[in-house]
Amino acid sequence: MTPGEGFSTGVLDTRGGPVRVGAMICFDREHPESARILMLQGAELVLTPNACRLDTMRLDQFKVRAWENAMGVAMANYPAPVCNGCSTAYDANGTCLVIADEKEGLFMASFDMDAIRERRLKTIHGNAYRRPHRYGPLLHSEQDDIWQRIDGNGQPYKPSTR
Repeated sequence: MTPGEGFSTGVLDTRGGPVRVGAMICFDREHPESARILMLQGAELVLTPNACRLDTMRLDQFKVRAWENAMGVAMANYPAPVCNGCSTAYDANGTCLVIADEKEGLFMASFDMDAIRERRLKTIHGNAYRRPHRYGPLLHSEQDDIWQRIDGNGQPYKPSTR
């Protein structure tokens, strides 16, 4: 596997009209910047293939990605015994539309795109009141020693190579 070079969106033509869709993998879900970049690129819906156990904190984290970016999110996960299922979807208000159990199955969520777009017009979240001129430190890759990590090959992890 090779890591991607960024995040992109595309337009999905639906019966209800075009929807701008983005994607991020399970590790991207762990970081708020991934979903934020997709939102800045206009994603109204983010799809996330997942391959790890989902506990309450990770499900809440995913819900918050929907809420803080005023977009719908959907995540498909492996069922037991590989992972623990819990494929899920949340609307732009963080309301759970579906959550699977640990068994294999087909789970459907219906997103109200008009409601997502309406929330984007009225919320203080998303890109409404961001202050990017204050976020300069997020662009620097220096790390304090406490955040240094070793990768799977026993080498120092270098974020710039990922």
